[in-house]
Amino acid sequence: MRLPKQNQVYLAQSTGIPSTSDRNSSQDISESKSHKFTSTRLLGSYEKPWLQDGSYKAREKMERGILLLCTCIGVAIAIIICGTQWSSVVVVDYCLILDDNFKIFNESAWSREVNTGGFGYGSFDWTTDDPKNSYVSDDGLHITPTLTLGSTNITADQLENGYLLNTTADGTCTSPLLGSCVKLSNSKNGTIINPVRSARLTTAGKVAIKYGKVEIVAKMPAGDWLLPMLWMYPEKETYGVWPRSGEIDIAQIRGNDPKHYSGGRDTVTSALHWGVRQNLDQSDRTTGEFVRRRYDLAQGFHTYGLEWTETKLYTWIDDENYKIEQTGWVSRPINIWSSTGAYNTPFDQPFHLIMNVAVGSSNGFFKDGKGGKPWVDNSTTAMRDFWVANSTWLPSWGEDADTHSMTVKSVKIWQQGKCGK
Repeated sequence: MRLPKQNQVYLAQSTGIPSTSDRNSSQDISESKSHKFTSTRLLGSYEKPWLQDGSYKAREKMERGILLLCTCIGVAIAIIICGTQWSSVVVVDYCLILDDNFKIFNESAWSREVNTGGFGYGSFDWTTDDPKNSYVSDDGLHITPTLTLGSTNITADQLENGYLLNTTADGTCTSPLLGSCVKLSNSKNGTIINPVRSARLTTAGKVAIKYGKVEIVAKMPAGDWLLPMLWMYPEKETYGVWPRSGEIDIAQIRGNDPKHYSGGRDTVTSALHWGVRQNLDQSDRTTGEFVRRRYDLAQGFHTYGLEWTETKLYTWIDDENYKIEQTGWVSRPINIWSSTGAYNTPFDQPFHLIMNVAVGSSNGFFKDGKGGKPWVDNSTTAMRDFWVANSTWLPSWGEDADTHSMTVKSVKIWQQGKCGK
């Protein structure tokens, strides 16, 4: 039985047998592929009369000369630039004056400050010389906040009313200010004893530098409203009280979880404080931040550094390429230091190092209304409001003391200049 013609075509296509038209197309493609490229270049010898033209040869020689001259000029300029830059590099000598790995607590370099006054930034902690708040282990130096209840004999009722804390009477207070040594809890006006105790270590009177370098290897604490600080303060208030004599903040970190608080412990803030008086602090002109998203500075050790010379100052984290704040000394709106003749005043005097873990603050570092902040900075009951809300922040500190501790593995301080001079 013969199939209709259209079915024959269908079978040929469906069984993979090429049709006549397909074979013709394949042949055309094959022929096109076998076509060779034919050069249009002129073959043979041809006259080039322009080569005999004297003016052409002169132009060609001049063009080659110009090219050679420009090349030589470019090389010469490059050599001059490189030489100038190389000669402008100042080789600075440094002398290592402190290298502390905290195998022991080095009392020749460090002192513990005892103070209940908040140190000007209005923190809520009571800094102590208690070994519960600062101690050395195989991991390094630990600065650990603890609740006043449980670490002292002060009761919950006494914390809020009727208790006199007098660190002058027991001889431990290190501040000359009475308000930083004596405290009376009073439920009527909302004044309470500092609800958290912590530590603040300083090299004041023992190790200080005027220009040099600082490197601190540390792991930051985790916990809401914790404020670890690595900073420097002048040995003497040569130009007057803060901020006239300056302050160098190498690193400040908020202990809050960055998942719930933007600018938490994935952010390092560094600043220079200077100005005519406290309410005219110019630090907003010399403040920098280093932010690393999806990062947690409490999960490991990092190096926090400072380099300070007569002409510049910059801070960095882990590598000098990761600069936080760099200053070539900004112009001052009001220059109260002009009589010194130094452009970098007040940062032309010896400064010492301070390391502490503050708790809360009333200076705006934690913004009002942000992240569930339970107090308002300018409130007279800010410390009490913070403490009353402890159920909202205390769980974030964790059960393990190391979690909410700043652990410092090492501190190195170099004085600019050769050793022995």
